[in-house]
Amino acid sequence: MRFSTPTAAVLAVMAASVASVPTATPNLLERSLPSVIAASTARTKLASLTVATESNSPAYDRDLFNTWIIISGTCDAREYVLKRDGASVTTSSACAMTGGTWTSPYDGVVSTNSSSFDIDHIVPLKEAWVSGARSWTDAQRETFANDVTRPQLLAVSASSNRSKGDSDPAEWLPTNTSYQCTYVRAWVQVKDYYSLTIDSTEKTALTSILSGC
Repeated sequence: MRFSTPTAAVLAVMAASVASVPTATPNLLERSLPSVIAASTARTKLASLTVATESNSPAYDRDLFNTWIIISGTCDAREYVLKRDGASVTTSSACAMTGGTWTSPYDGVVSTNSSSFDIDHIVPLKEAWVSGARSWTDAQRETFANDVTRPQLLAVSASSNRSKGDSDPAEWLPTNTSYQCTYVRAWVQVKDYYSLTIDSTEKTALTSILSGC
């Protein structure tokens, strides 16, 4: 993910508006992602996913995924998810966030500053690319990058999103352990819906986590 280095003034504002808590309330965390499948369903779908070695040829380019298209009214996908995942959210006529509170399911961070939150792709764009999206059309990649119907986009703290990067569940999981089951259920659901492959270490990690869900 490309991002600029915050200025001292911006860091001061973010520090004042962000607090870390152990966990957020379960109902708040669950409401963020739409229609996450049950663990039993995830286990069944995981067993049917194709295991294959990842390929980055041709090389991944984020620009091949047209992110943040308009979803509803004047709201693009990013703004749509911020509105969906926040509490008491207010916006301008252009759908800029003017108020609200956001809780990051990944690490329990709470903020009243929407700019301190990123929109995470549960299955990262590069992960999708090396798992099959490299053969998709531009339209298919755009749909994937802006999918608000499946459990694929989630408002999370910028720090947790950047810690995750392009990692799969064998390499990274939310530090909020109570959210890990939801996370891997969503991961499997998205991979299944888009017929993306998984690698062997990824499958091992997913199987292990889902066995405890």
